[in-house]
Amino acid sequence: MHIIIFDGSFKTTAFINRLIMGLIIQGQKVSVIGFNEINSNPIPMVKYQSLGSNQSKLKFIKTSLGLAVRWGLPKSFFQAMLFLVQGNRKALQKQNLDLVLKNLQPDVVHVQWPTLLLWLEPYFNNLNFKIILSQRGSQNNITPFVSKSFAKILSNYYHRLDGLHSVSKAISVRYQKIISIIDIPNHVIYSGTSISSLKMNQTLKHKSEKLQMISVGRSHWVKDYPTAIKACSYLKQKGIDFHYTIIGGQGDEEVLFLIHDLGLENHISLTYKIPQEEVFEKVYHADVMLLPSVEEGIANVAVESMALGTPVISTNCGGMEELITHNKEGWIVPIRDSEALNMQIIKFMNLDAEQIKNITIKARQKVEQQHNEEKMIKDMMNLYATVLKY
Repeated sequence: MHIIIFDGSFKTTAFINRLIMGLIIQGQKVSVIGFNEINSNPIPMVKYQSLGSNQSKLKFIKTSLGLAVRWGLPKSFFQAMLFLVQGNRKALQKQNLDLVLKNLQPDVVHVQWPTLLLWLEPYFNNLNFKIILSQRGSQNNITPFVSKSFAKILSNYYHRLDGLHSVSKAISVRYQKIISIIDIPNHVIYSGTSISSLKMNQTLKHKSEKLQMISVGRSHWVKDYPTAIKACSYLKQKGIDFHYTIIGGQGDEEVLFLIHDLGLENHISLTYKIPQEEVFEKVYHADVMLLPSVEEGIANVAVESMALGTPVISTNCGGMEELITHNKEGWIVPIRDSEALNMQIIKFMNLDAEQIKNITIKARQKVEQQHNEEKMIKDMMNLYATVLKY
């Protein structure tokens, strides 16, 4: 098969990179198309094709004319010149996309974000290739439920897709709230993690003299750090010695004000985004990971934390209950409930080291079974084969 990954850019996420590398290992042909011109981290054996960058006018002109000359008819070149004279960037990008799809001749175009479906409207129900959409991220979890116009667009396009990939059962079901049930393949395929590269902490993990808690993720309302900070205030009132680090939380005025207002400056640290290996190191040595989000698919940071042997306390958002069974692989609390989160932290502190070890072992096993990279690739190949037969 020839699979095109339509990501919008070449700055593909860890999930997409693992998917691409797995497909290459399986002998599939993979191309990535997007609106970037420069790719600083290309994956070997993958063709990256720009549709015209929004960052450099000169490179945009060079790419567009190059595609028209290399893959188009004389008409395409003159059309490209006309669009350039008119300053019609979008029309030229659409022509670029058309030339790329006709000449790469994919079997499947795997779209990573719903907003990209607008570019593919002319190609729905074509006989040359199938179109699959991944359901993950805020464009599926949040935007359709706060924007009626976006929900209407999705409702129109979903009925014309050839297949869906959902990162959790929760998100697979949730889209039916904005559109009626449609009869196309919709496979739940959990994101694969490079488990072998994540060494599990085998020590008897128990609270240190000062409880070390950690969260990882950009400062955004969906992460709901204020709930975790309020839970920390309760801990302080009870005289518990702790420190809470939020990696990626630096720069949020609301969070900074709340920390100051509750007098938690000596108990909570915010950092900017740091390299992935440093994140793993900090998570590895933490006593517990907090995931206070109001919405997630299945949070990769929780999967990675469980693989590293750091227990997770998560809210019951999105598909997190598909990853964590309460009191088995971790703990689940209601969303936006700082008191429930505080109580669960205290319950965690009262566990002995052997109880915590049993939780972390089961958590690692759950990740190995459900978020195995090889299984993800196998399941994705099955989805591609299914839509091609459909």
